[in-house]
Amino acid sequence: MTKANDSVIKHEDGISRCFWCGTDPVYMAYHDDEWGVPEYDSRALFEKLLLDGFQAGLSWITILRKRDAFRKAFDGFDPEIMARYQPRKLQSLMKNEGIVRNRLKIEASVSNAQAYLKLSEHQDFSTYLWNFVGDKPLQNRFRAAKDVPAATPLAETIAKDLKKRGFRFCGPTIVYAVMQACGFVDDHMVTCHRHGAFRDSRRPKSK
Repeated sequence: MTKANDSVIKHEDGISRCFWCGTDPVYMAYHDDEWGVPEYDSRALFEKLLLDGFQAGLSWITILRKRDAFRKAFDGFDPEIMARYQPRKLQSLMKNEGIVRNRLKIEASVSNAQAYLKLSEHQDFSTYLWNFVGDKPLQNRFRAAKDVPAATPLAETIAKDLKKRGFRFCGPTIVYAVMQACGFVDDHMVTCHRHGAFRDSRRPKSK
């Protein structure tokens, strides 16, 4: 394994990957198979927004290792179910060692589910988010870790709109992390084997 210019790591399989995935097999698989792949499913986008909210203050690998436990604890992140969570359910979540037990974030997940359902009365969540980037991934050309922003003016705009619609724990940094992970923006290093893989992708038109 070799590392060059704080941008990519060339692994033993001969593939160059973004510096942040290190050599952890779980993280490497996430980098190759998920991060930066355009996500068009509203429920999957809702899940990612909530998980990134739980990740605040922690490393993403911590959340990634707990993701299955989160899905089980939060009923598959079904907003219809989550929006009706009662105090007893919230108490059980606070006792669940498989997830991040932060009361404010757990309570926010309920209000976020309610906000999601309200938004969905007029527009599905995927359409709402992808409209901000014109339905196609934004292409960046970063060559080093120092070039990658924690947030952007667009992420700030989306965060403000989400907050206006009742979403919580979705500031610009969290929103930009969602944008990176779900393919709204291509932030793979230019020397990473995944850079540009979806430059010609477009969100399918709603039927």
